[in-house]
Formats: sequence, C-alpha cells, structure tokens
Amino acid sequence: MATPTAPGVRVVTASAPTAIDAITRFRAGGVIPAHPLALTAGGRIDERRQRALSRYYVEAGSLGLAVAVHTTQFAVHEPGRGLLEPVLGLAAETAAEYPDADVVLVAGLSGPTSQAVAEAELAASLGYDLCLLAPHGVGDVDEDYLLDRARAVGEVMPVIGFYLQLAVGGRRLSRDFWSRLVDIPSVVGIKAAPFDRYATLDVVHGLASSQRGHDVALYTGNDDHIVMDLLTSFTGTDATGVVDRFEMVGGLLGQWAVWVREAVRLLDLARAAKAGDGAALHELLRLNPALTDANGVLFDAANAFVGCIAGVHEALRRQGLLENLVFLDPAEGLSPGQLAEIDRVWRAYPALRDDAFVAENLDRWLA
Repeated sequence: MATPTAPGVRVVTASAPTAIDAITRFRAGGVIPAHPLALTAGGRIDERRQRALSRYYVEAGSLGLAVAVHTTQFAVHEPGRGLLEPVLGLAAETAAEYPDADVVLVAGLSGPTSQAVAEAELAASLGYDLCLLAPHGVGDVDEDYLLDRARAVGEVMPVIGFYLQLAVGGRRLSRDFWSRLVDIPSVVGIKAAPFDRYATLDVVHGLASSQRGHDVALYTGNDDHIVMDLLTSFTGTDATGVVDRFEMVGGLLGQWAVWVREAVRLLDLARAAKAGDGAALHELLRLNPALTDANGVLFDAANAFVGCIAGVHEALRRQGLLENLVFLDPAEGLSPGQLAEIDRVWRAYPALRDDAFVAENLDRWLA
C-alpha cells in the first residue's frame, strides 16, 4: 500500500530516462548528493525549500539525487509518518524540470524484505532509476538474509549495495558477502561507506572475487576520505591471489549535500589528476586535509557522528537553502561545541564552499 501523501504536497510520476541509460550514466560516475529533508518550524515538509535543494544540486552539476537515505533521515521510512512517497515524489518532480540533465534518481530503501520491496515498487512508480539498499531496519539477521533481500528488491529495480558505517546503524559485512552480492545480476553499484580503510578493501576484494566485478560501479561514501578514494587505484585479489584494480568513479555522499559546485570541481580535478595532470594533483593534495577537517566538524566525528545530519543542515542554513534546524527526531541537533567548530572551518576553508553560486541563484530556486 502506498504511503499517504502529506497535505499540500502533490506527487507525480517523473518522466525518467530508461533504466539502461541511467545505469550507463551511473557507471560513468559523478557527484550524487544525499538529499536532506527540509521541514517547517512545525515539522511538516517545507516543499519550497525541498525543491530549492533539488534545483541547487542539479544546477550545480550533480549526476543524480539520492533521496530517502541516511542524510534524509531514516525516519522517513516509518509508515506511520506518511513521508516516504511525498519526499521521493518531490525530488522526482523537481528533477523532471531539467529534462536535458538526465538526472539519475536513486531511492534509499530500508526495512525487512517485504518493506524494501514495497518501497522499491513505490520508487519505480515515481520514476526512480536505481535504489540504494541500506542494511537498516532489518534487525538481527545474517548475511544470507541480506543477500536474499537484495535479490528480491532486484526483481523490481537495479540495486546499489551499501556498506553503511557502524556509527549510524550499519553492520560489519564480510568479503564473501560483497563477492556474493556482486554476483547478483541486478546489482549495478556499491556505495562503500564504512569509514574504515580495511572494510573498504573488503569491498574491493569482494569485487575482485566476482566475475561481475567490473560491471559494478564503485562509489565512495567515505565522507572522511573523499579525495584519496577518488585518486586511488584500489588493488583487489581473489582467493587464488590474482590481482585486479578498481577505481571509485564518483561519490554518493552526505558531505556532497553541501558545497556541491565545488564537489563537482573536485571530482573533475581527480579525473584530471589520474590522467596525469600534475597541477590538479597538487591542488587535490592541498584540499584533502581541509575537506577532511571540515567533514569531521560537519559530521560531528568528535561526538561519534551524533550531530552529522544537523551539521549538514547548519551549512545549508548558513547559505540560505534551509531556514532552520528542525528534524523528525526532536533529539536530533548539533552537539555541544559543534557550532563553534563549524564557525572555525567556515572561516578557515572558504575555497571549499560555493557561496557565490548559491547566492546568485537562491531566489530563483526558492521561487
């Protein structure tokens, strides 16, 4: 059963490119922001600002939008809230304003198999191209269950596997899991976001152990390690010791929910550096510690990431894209000391931000 539409929000089926075209673009790589949720002071969807965020991301040069993911707040998946359909629908409808952009729409899915399949059917009906299947809301299940869940969802739409970091609800997953997941024909990508070098390599070794390893696009979700993930040629080995190499073709990131124009430039620099551009490499190595520092503050690494969603919202609020720090969970918010740290990185790293681009277009996006 479809989730009831929130009052004041109309949902339409977006006219989307074919799934094959979307998969081709996704495999080529790009910037995919994790879409936040704009709420009014009363806790309802702020349709005007939700649309403005989507317009910002598309016009900044994003390949796609990832909606109903962790940055959107997993609570949108709670059936009693009636939020999933309007949140997905608003992004799809707004992306359809840009037919020439060929926006790749990624729907975050959650819950046990029956819920995830129903959410995939809803997303497909709204014009979404791919789904990001989070290991969230499933309870204490084994890897076989997660693989069967992926197969069931893959009957509805193409799947992006998701290594979610433990601090925000993820779980440890084995190399064998990733190899078996990639063997599923409907799996077209993996978002590697464990915030852990060793666990990221487990994903790469899983790709190397599968016959489909190079059919699956690898995206970084390691917001703490963006630059180096994009620059690295990862070495994977199978059980016989055969060596293979894999590249991160882009990022699907909460960090890229902010300062998106500069995120697009950063990915362009990474591509140029890997093609031999020494100046691009030099600039990226300069930006690398600055971006990690800024991300550590926005994501509230000092407090086990408790304020990560609030940090993203605060950055968008300062640019005028969001009006407030209102969340579905009243306990959500900035951690003690986080605001002062945001002030620090805001002053220290203006080159990471795209304030002028946002200021130039904000009134139009909000219109």
